[in-house]
Amino acid sequence: MAATNIAPSVQEMIQPLENGDRLGAAEYLRRYEVMPDVKKAELIEGIVYLPFPVRLAHGASDSLIQGWLGSYAARTPGTQTAGNVTVRLDPENVPQPDALLRILPECGGQTRLDSEGYLFGPPELIVEIAASSAAIDLHDKLRAYRRAGVREYLVWRTLEGQFDWFVLDRDEYRSNKQDSQGMLRSPHFPGLALAVEAALAHDSAKLLDTLQTNMQTPAHAAFVAQLAAKTRKERRSF
Repeated sequence: MAATNIAPSVQEMIQPLENGDRLGAAEYLRRYEVMPDVKKAELIEGIVYLPFPVRLAHGASDSLIQGWLGSYAARTPGTQTAGNVTVRLDPENVPQPDALLRILPECGGQTRLDSEGYLFGPPELIVEIAASSAAIDLHDKLRAYRRAGVREYLVWRTLEGQFDWFVLDRDEYRSNKQDSQGMLRSPHFPGLALAVEAALAHDSAKLLDTLQTNMQTPAHAAFVAQLAAKTRKERRSF
């Protein structure tokens, strides 16, 4: 009986991602897209990082931050928040941040959608949930985000109960300090205030109430008006 030749599927022909693989962005995404069982993977400084088991502390903190950013975006037209989306920063960095807040491109934002629907370019603000200061988030990712032009980078170190909020200043990150009211405030998103003690206590009601109060300011209203004006100008240019 003659042997039957069965052509391998595309998925079988493409090598799966492995932790520690050194790849460029295009090859990384090519392999990632044929691995439907992988829910999260990242390319940081040309090295592949695959997902790890998620502890409750990480998941609960992630959910709290998503709600905080979502509440801000809901009341700030021209901005958008997203969680765990793939971001193409450059040929060696394709992270999947825990959360991000961006200004929409028609309002002057830095990010765009590429032809495959991935976010391309540096979001204005990125949040990562890290276990401790030893995590990749405060080392290789920080360097990649800084170099790409992410304006603000917030890291929540859950085991140490600390927040590190970095603000881009002339190509370097400076530390954004907590004020006398126990708040960390965004310099680029007026009204975006993080009540540190409420966040650490996972008191979502207080966290969101405080955020709402800080958005009821002339600075936030002026920011919303500014974004709307940019949208109108963009539409007139077509």
